[in-house]
Amino acid sequence: MRWLSSSLRTVVALVAALACATDAAKILAVAPIAGVSHWNFMSGVLRALVDNGHTITAFTPFPTADGNRTNDNYTEVDLSREFLAFLNNPMADIVKKWGTPVGQAFEWARQSRFVCDKVYGHPVMKDIFRSRHQNGRPPFDIVIVEPFLSDCVSYVAGQLGVPLIFSTALPAIGLMERLYTGHALNPATTSYLLASHGVPKTFMQRLSNSALFAYSSIAVQYAERVLRYTEPKEYDTAPPITTSLMFVNGHYVSEHPNPVLPSTILVGGIHLRPPKKLPEDILEFIEQSSHGVIYFTFGSTVKMSSIPEHIRNAFIDALAKIPQRVLWKYEDELENKPKNVMVKNHGGISGLYEAVDAGVPVLGFPLFGDQYRNIDNLVNAGMAISMDLLSVSEETLLKHVLELINNKK
Repeated sequence: MRWLSSSLRTVVALVAALACATDAAKILAVAPIAGVSHWNFMSGVLRALVDNGHTITAFTPFPTADGNRTNDNYTEVDLSREFLAFLNNPMADIVKKWGTPVGQAFEWARQSRFVCDKVYGHPVMKDIFRSRHQNGRPPFDIVIVEPFLSDCVSYVAGQLGVPLIFSTALPAIGLMERLYTGHALNPATTSYLLASHGVPKTFMQRLSNSALFAYSSIAVQYAERVLRYTEPKEYDTAPPITTSLMFVNGHYVSEHPNPVLPSTILVGGIHLRPPKKLPEDILEFIEQSSHGVIYFTFGSTVKMSSIPEHIRNAFIDALAKIPQRVLWKYEDELENKPKNVMVKNHGGISGLYEAVDAGVPVLGFPLFGDQYRNIDNLVNAGMAISMDLLSVSEETLLKHVLELINNKK
């Protein structure tokens, strides 16, 4: 984890430099996206700051998600009532909603503005704004917020008159990079966030990549302008705020090299922490496996038990034929469970970096959003095999699992 320690020190040093020449900064953090992986990344950044003496007030949909994090330097404002946590959703719903988010630009831009309405309408945020106007000075030195599909998230920094930092759990800035940084990547060399490939290698990939860059930029900005006209809000009248820094959940260990601005800091893996003690039953299951253990999860977003029955049966039949034990994240009872499989309702978070940090190969099943690009980057780096979930068969699954187990490279 040597590369991670270096990234973490960079985060602390850069944020401290913005702390108005004081030893410690008072930082307001807003996590408007109710996804566990998004909050996991944001909390990793905030944890580094708290550990180095800065004071954080965090608006989060996942209060006390890290256990006993609330202390003198860290205070949480609960947003869980305002936002429904994005957890264990049926696979069909996820693919429908997130499969082509650019094609649903209006829906997601409106959702982003809905989030802003909830955050700015929260009593604690109103008190923060009121304190700024009454005292003539901001109660915070810096604002850290995760951007989505609307520039409304920068409004809080403008109201307080303090520097703005964006923190995004995605591996690249993505849909609004030009607006946030003024920089546009070359689509002939760098894959778009929602592309199906990690690197555009062929002419057709470069052509489709360029079209996706252009279309998404137009679609998102058009949706935002129409909504500003048809559903005007107070924050629409405020001038845009330029970000001072942007922390991105990317790293060159898993990302193809591409140019970034000096203000864009890649800190992928900052959420990683020393492992906690495993529950006794899981520890015993692992220690008694003489051939090793396979960890099988689709993360926190997709409900594994919602996959089609024929695909689930393919997994069951293939996993029953390998000597390794399998720890399977599954929410319901699993019929015909093989003897070498343990089912638990648990799961990892930001599993890509957890796998890279552990040095284990990955069998990836990309479903939506940036997952296609992420898995393909690991394939290009020789760390993974990618499969199409909807066309899985017992034979192909068993073949790829055995290849990952037996290939010693």
